[in-house]
Amino acid sequence: MKLLLTSGGISNKSIRDALVDMLDKPIEESNALCIPTAVYAIPGGAWNAWKFLNGQSGAPMCEVGWKSMGVLELSALPSLGKEHWVPMVKEIDVLLVDGGDPLYLNYWMKQSGLAEILPSLDSVYVGLSAGSMVMAPNIGEFFVNWTPPSGGDETLNLVDFSIFPHLEHEMLPYNTMANAEKWAAGMKGPAYAMDDQTAIKVIDGEVEVVSEGQWKLFTP
Repeated sequence: MKLLLTSGGISNKSIRDALVDMLDKPIEESNALCIPTAVYAIPGGAWNAWKFLNGQSGAPMCEVGWKSMGVLELSALPSLGKEHWVPMVKEIDVLLVDGGDPLYLNYWMKQSGLAEILPSLDSVYVGLSAGSMVMAPNIGEFFVNWTPPSGGDETLNLVDFSIFPHLEHEMLPYNTMANAEKWAAGMKGPAYAMDDQTAIKVIDGEVEVVSEGQWKLFTP
């Protein structure tokens, strides 16, 4: 699977160009599935899910001109047979995974069975904030809000680095470089702090930063 892990969505030309390169065809010829699940675990989640799906979230994902879009709600999948959704996921060009709470998203990715098939997919996975963070081995105590039944801060471990999103965002006064450095000091592996004009492209384990903004790599 190809990963485009963003902080603020498809927010500039460099990130959009990287996405088109990964798709190997125009966005206008590509079909997308939108996953809003993570946003339900934060205040105003239902309203924010509607904004994400209708292209009004302020973080471009669903509104960039896809040929078609569907909605995949992970919390509904355990009550369905896999024949209802797995073929669709395997045929789709791109998964658009919204932000919100990364541990809540991690929980439902595993409960739904999506986490199990992600590595085998040929589609492009585009994460937004929590949708990107969930790919890491863990997220760090700084970002723990919703607590999973098992506790801890572990996530999917599909990449070997962690992500501190929304660096120096005017609406998030605690997401400073100083706090990113403190967060990174407690992480066991490589960690990226990045703003909303930055994304991390991962293909076959090869990592490339795509940015028109600010980012920093912290190594243990």
